Amino acid sequence: MKIRRAVIPVAGKGTRFLPATKQVPKEMIPIINLPMIHYVVEEAILSGIEQVIFVTSSGKNAIEDYFDRNFDLEDFLIKSGKIKELEMVQEIGKMVEVTSVRQKEQLGLGHAVLCAKDIVGNEPFAVILGDEIVRGPNPVTKQLISISQKHNNSNVIGVMEVDPSETYKYGIVKGDFLDASKKTMRMTNMVEKPKPEDAPTNLATPGRYVFRPEIFDALKVIPKGVGGEYQLTDAINLLARESEVYAHVFEGQRFDTGNIEGYLNATIEFALMGKDSEAMMRKLIKEKVAKYNIK
Repeated sequence: MKIRRAVIPVAGKGTRFLPATKQVPKEMIPIINLPMIHYVVEEAILSGIEQVIFVTSSGKNAIEDYFDRNFDLEDFLIKSGKIKELEMVQEIGKMVEVTSVRQKEQLGLGHAVLCAKDIVGNEPFAVILGDEIVRGPNPVTKQLISISQKHNNSNVIGVMEVDPSETYKYGIVKGDFLDASKKTMRMTNMVEKPKPEDAPTNLATPGRYVFRPEIFDALKVIPKGVGGEYQLTDAINLLARESEVYAHVFEGQRFDTGNIEGYLNATIEFALMGKDSEAMMRKLIKEKVAKYNIK
């Protein structure tokens, strides 16, 4: 079955980026000249998604506005003769159908996904976290959709290998690989942020999922978990006991832009990968290395 919708939770307060996020949604902070959320939505589109559902909170209107037409700006660009810039902003306004739903209380990722139930309806869908960017030739969500379709439209979680000492930062999966390639496993359990000595594997979930609509039934019955919130991990574990859930080691480079270090890393990497920005960034790096005597 074709997956047409992607749920993108963006309701978080972005406290790691205060005071900037007092007024600007974290997801709208730019990496070079595009906001974080642009890269995430672009991945969804390249994966065949036709409708993006933002799960928002108060103060997040700028995200929807970014993907809408801005006729005042377009008129200004026309009068200024800035045709290239005009075409760019018009293209963003046509990228994808966008809708939103409010998460009125911050009750966890599981609750955020459940908020989108009435819009998603009774069909499979993707979940993409709004501050996790993955770059590569084959979009991650597209990879997961392919695995889902290969296994009778089953639930699929994107996973990546992490340093065993850092398992406490992630949800870690356990299961049995389907073949010697060790790319896809039948998941039996997921542990939320285990200590390294307690982690069943070093395969972590950085925020890419494909779900059947049964995930909503699981989200309705799970109790509050870690931090007094409804954890998506708990709902996935419930699904794994009752149906098939697969974990797939995706291809691509992941950037966690939800913290300052990850954001800076993404900014440098994206600049070095950019056709128009690579030379500028290389020049700046050389200057700063010399100025601050960086070894």
